Amino acid sequence: MNEFTKTLCPYCGVGCGLEASPPAQHGKATNRDSQGTPIWRVRGDKSHPSSQGMVCVKGATISESLDKNRLHYPMVRNSLDAEFRRVSWDEALHIITNRIQTVRLTQGSQAICMYGSGQLQTEDYYLAQKLMKGCLGSNNFDANSRLCMSSAVAGYIQSFGADGPPCCYEDLELTDCAFLIGTNTAECHPIVFNRLAKYHKKNRHVKMIVVDPRRTPTAEAADLHLAIRPGTDIDLLNGIAHLLMRENYIDTGFIDDCTSNFPAYAEVIRHYSPEVVAHQCGISVEDLETAAKYWGKSKSVLSLWSMGVNQSAEGTAKVRTIINLHLLTGQIGKPGAGPFSLTGQPNAMGGREAGGLAHLLPGYRLVKNDQHRAEVEDFWQLPRGQISPSPGLSAWEMITGLETGNVGLLWIAATNPAVSMPDLERTKKALLKSPFTVYQDAYYPTETAAYAHVLLPAAQWGEKTGIMTNSERRVTLCQAFRQPPREAKPDWEIFAEVGRRLGFADKFAFRNSAEVYAEFVQLTRHRPCDMSGLSHEVLQAQGPTQWPHPVDDKFRDAKRLYTDLRFHTPDGRAKFAAYYSRGLAEVPDPNYPFVLTTGRLYGHWHTQTRTGRIEKIRQMHPQPFLEIHPRDAAALGIEDDDWLEVRSRRGYAKFPAKVTKAISPGTVFVPMHWGSLWADDAEANALTHSESCPDSLQPELKACAVQLIPISQATPVTTSQLQSSQR
Repeated sequence: MNEFTKTLCPYCGVGCGLEASPPAQHGKATNRDSQGTPIWRVRGDKSHPSSQGMVCVKGATISESLDKNRLHYPMVRNSLDAEFRRVSWDEALHIITNRIQTVRLTQGSQAICMYGSGQLQTEDYYLAQKLMKGCLGSNNFDANSRLCMSSAVAGYIQSFGADGPPCCYEDLELTDCAFLIGTNTAECHPIVFNRLAKYHKKNRHVKMIVVDPRRTPTAEAADLHLAIRPGTDIDLLNGIAHLLMRENYIDTGFIDDCTSNFPAYAEVIRHYSPEVVAHQCGISVEDLETAAKYWGKSKSVLSLWSMGVNQSAEGTAKVRTIINLHLLTGQIGKPGAGPFSLTGQPNAMGGREAGGLAHLLPGYRLVKNDQHRAEVEDFWQLPRGQISPSPGLSAWEMITGLETGNVGLLWIAATNPAVSMPDLERTKKALLKSPFTVYQDAYYPTETAAYAHVLLPAAQWGEKTGIMTNSERRVTLCQAFRQPPREAKPDWEIFAEVGRRLGFADKFAFRNSAEVYAEFVQLTRHRPCDMSGLSHEVLQAQGPTQWPHPVDDKFRDAKRLYTDLRFHTPDGRAKFAAYYSRGLAEVPDPNYPFVLTTGRLYGHWHTQTRTGRIEKIRQMHPQPFLEIHPRDAAALGIEDDDWLEVRSRRGYAKFPAKVTKAISPGTVFVPMHWGSLWADDAEANALTHSESCPDSLQPELKACAVQLIPISQATPVTTSQLQSSQR
């Protein structure tokens, strides 16, 4: 019998446990891919507390991508119109370190940027921070979590004084009311949804409310679906608060003892009467009152949200307005209750812990905080003042920095911005201007590889040992179970070797990832995300473990945060936020009368770098499409599978129509996965804009104004034509 190695699924933030075993040995049937390569066997890990043996189609098929289109060797070229040539690691690293030194001398360290990913393990993230923010003195490390979770980070910090979801997956099976907003959990976090849906089905008193302009598989399971207009989330949330106040479903003792800024919030919600809110949101007063009744009468309320909330120019305001409802009703710090951000990527939480955004430092520290910088400088044995007091460039600011020439070197690791960034044509033009781009990834080709001067082959899932933290703060040791192919290397080893070559050998004297993690957790001691009691050895012995897990109190219950109702703010109180709704950053008008929203599909993951190479998933989702309401389709004179050109003020794309009542009139939906390698003219982000939340700097990828043109027609349909056809 083959030995199974315990690991973690490398897709979404649910963090499902997997077990992998080698292909069957001689004399036994062996599954093979289309090239005849034996496929590792993967199954759900029944002992993993987060997923309990469950696995979705992505996790079940993950091993089929291990040997597909891998980048095996370092490659370089002198210009973007030249061919890549294979080089040794020594030559590639020599070129990179020389270029870093040149940029430091000619433009300064602030011209050096690194763009990372929630696919990286914690050890990778940590050494990237030590290299960039510490040794090089550049805070210009940002990650694709900026496009994913940064509004949740900002919301938690502003409301509670620290980042970190306060809930756990056990709460899914303890709540009386699940309030899901801006999340198609059934497709995007399927194992979380499976746990919730089974519990909901067995317990008739439990209510599920889903807020989404689309009638998704998640909404199909709800007791109440609120199909609000895009951009009216804060109207809805303030409207629910208005009714909770009116009907006295509030916890005045909790408000008085544990919160601040309530009067300002009360003044705001006074203006959100049911009639006004129902009109703004495009829902009935009765449904709004039902939502408030479900929330107010429940002993425990759990809110869940994801990209539909975070990816907004009001992202932080939306997160804090969700949290307001919990503060208003005392729904936090107890079983089945709390505001629960569902993380988009497998180690986005670990990245936040390691300081993996441009304004963060390891251990939930902030670069603007003098004491925080001094603590990290002392720990890294760097001179005071080495770490810049100014936040680095965000992901989008790196793009604009390329436009202006302020970025002299861009290093991209484990992500595909040539598909995932907003305003994609502008992004691509900026990438073409980069004087020097290093691209570190496991696969080739990808869309971003076309903009690179150096390609570095990275080890991926199953080929390196390291740590990942999922949405419920559960830390899992992911054991390597095979060697990286050819010359691919773990990301942390690449960062460490560059650090040594730049003259910081004493800072990167690590023999393995366990030593890297052992150093990192020391920086979390006495911090909100204290993991000082964890190590590779401890996690190997006791299995996946939630933080906080301090070295001096290893056995305390860490399922939930704030059970003592004391928060990480200066006065120990959670802070209400008073926000009026501003709506969409780009509203429809007569020339662009539709709101486009984008999202994920069950089988695919982000830009298809991995899932696009798995035949079963490609058969599940053979091509992109555009969902459109029958009323809008009739006005355009189109039917199912007719092709539409979609235009925004920035670009265009083409999709076959999928006519469905599951989308609200005036709104259309396209999946975000198809870049230029997988379909022609189907890039959703060719249409989106770069307007972002002022606090989190997260772009509003969820909504932009578009016009629709049937391919057989020459001109777009305007608002007046839509209205006349609907009379």
